[in-house]
Parts: sequence; structure tokens; C-alpha cells
Amino acid sequence: MDDISFSRRAWMLGIASVSLGVLRQRPAIAGETLPKMTVTRDPSCGCCGNWVAHVRDAGFPVEVVETTEVLPLKTRLGVPDALASCHTAEIGGYVVEGHVPAPAIKRLLTERPRATGLAVPGMPVGSPGMEVPGQPSDTYEIIVFSAGRQSVFARYRGLEQI
Repeated sequence: MDDISFSRRAWMLGIASVSLGVLRQRPAIAGETLPKMTVTRDPSCGCCGNWVAHVRDAGFPVEVVETTEVLPLKTRLGVPDALASCHTAEIGGYVVEGHVPAPAIKRLLTERPRATGLAVPGMPVGSPGMEVPGQPSDTYEIIVFSAGRQSVFARYRGLEQI
């Protein structure tokens, strides 16, 4: 009887160990509810609405704030002029500037680098919200930035990381 009891105990401990190992290897946001994103945009900009649809389709709950005065927010949040785009989002303690693809935002939230946020400067053709039928997608960089520092976080062509 003790042998059976030991075997059951060993089996249960083994299952628990395997389960913990699997849980440790999953991405931090996989299977969890994504945090709410607040997007501040100019109401007359159509591409901003398309980008909002892109991140909503990726599972982000989004609150949209429309204003013609987006520049003061960018300044307050520390977005460098050279990285500015047409809309600014706030999520999970980070700033997301411009047409950043949803997978890059999810990676940011998983990796949690010490940074202010991500930016796609300008409005590259083919980036989320900037798709133009019949036109090839631009190759563009997603920049991770903080005060006085910028580096390439990822490179994309359209919606594909390269």
C-alpha cells in the first residue's frame, strides 16, 4: 500500500512540475486580457481610424479621444519631434506613436523594456491603417525610445516583420 501511495505522490509531483514548466514558458500576455489602450487622434484623420480598427481586431480594447490638439499630449508624453506621427496611444505605461503593428505592441507588453514607448515615424505605405490598394508596402522601422535614446525595435514591410 505504501508503494502505491508513493507512486501516486510521485506522479502528482511530476504532473505539477510539468505544468509549472509549461506556464513559465508562455508569453506574459498570452491568454490574458490585453490592457486598455487610449488613442488620441485628430477626428479628421481617416488613417487613424483604420489603425484603431487594426488594434481592435488584434484584441486590444480601445478608447478613442478625438481632438485637434494632439501636439501638447505628444510633448507631455515625451515623443521626440522626429518620431511624431498622426496619432498617439497610451497602453500599459507605454506610449505608442503612429502606425505600429499590433504584434509589436504585444511584444512590447511582454518584454517590458525600460523605455517610453514605440514609434513608427511618418506614415509608411502598407503599415497598419496606411494600406493603399495596388501600391507595394514600404519597409519601415519601429523605434523604441526614451529620453535621449532611440534604437530599432523591429523592421516591417507592410504587416510582416522582416
